[in-house]
Amino acid sequence: MHSWTPVDPPRTPVLFLNERSGGGAARRESLHEKARDRGIEVIVLEPGRSLEGLVDEAIAGGADTLGMAGGDGSLGVVAAAAAAHDLPFVCVPAGTRNHFALDLGLDSHDITGALDAFSDGLERRIDLGEVNGRTFVNNVSIGLYGDAVQQSAYRDAKVRTLAETAARVLGPSGRTPRVRLVDDAGHEHTELAVVLVSNNPYALQGPRPATRPALDTGTLGIVVLDAPGHRPPPGHAWTAPDFEIAAPASVPAGIDGEAVTLSPPLLRFSVRPAALRVRIAARHEGALQTKRRPPRAR
Repeated sequence: MHSWTPVDPPRTPVLFLNERSGGGAARRESLHEKARDRGIEVIVLEPGRSLEGLVDEAIAGGADTLGMAGGDGSLGVVAAAAAAHDLPFVCVPAGTRNHFALDLGLDSHDITGALDAFSDGLERRIDLGEVNGRTFVNNVSIGLYGDAVQQSAYRDAKVRTLAETAARVLGPSGRTPRVRLVDDAGHEHTELAVVLVSNNPYALQGPRPATRPALDTGTLGIVVLDAPGHRPPPGHAWTAPDFEIAAPASVPAGIDGEAVTLSPPLLRFSVRPAALRVRIAARHEGALQTKRRPPRAR
């Protein structure tokens, strides 16, 4: 497990800021002004501007540390660029759920405090996930959640949309993804309700379920739920460094909570060990505690 180590402050840090994320959390905290007062260049995302393009411009301009204040989907974009150029990455939890920030050990209620990672930060390397060449920091979901994020109502009525999607996907006449996979025990799954592939495995039990105890195990976490009425047991979980799903047609999915369509005939998943240099504030929980590796799920 990689440990946190002290690092010198960056010379030309850049923070990308989505003021609409998290219901405007960054705006309420005056994050733009506070970051600027710390000597951090702030680039605010505007409608119609490509985040990928803005990041490329910042790197070409000499940025030596990249930060993102926004949702998990935006974090993935900036993290991918940071990894590609071996630059440190700072996560500022200004989104709605902040799954990645919580698994890093950040205080999701301390948005301003996360800026300390730029001036008084600790650094370590963590893994990144990849599917068909696209980076993800959290997970890729197919089925229930993947279908849900395709619906326009998802952003405004998540609970209702998920319930309606569950009824459609998991009900007696529900539609399941047209994909096929073979698990670690050699069993073939062809009638699936949900597939979740995560960058490092989630804890499925214990005091903090649905969180990742570690982000540097060098493995993907894979959870499959078969459609009702098909092969027992209905669910299976395991870990692997890489994984494939056969898909005869395009597959709606969610990558870090963003709606995407994955192209057939194969969905190739892999983990990139120690790909990302991540920094957090020295006083946050993730830097103060050593997290244990999760047991391999079976």
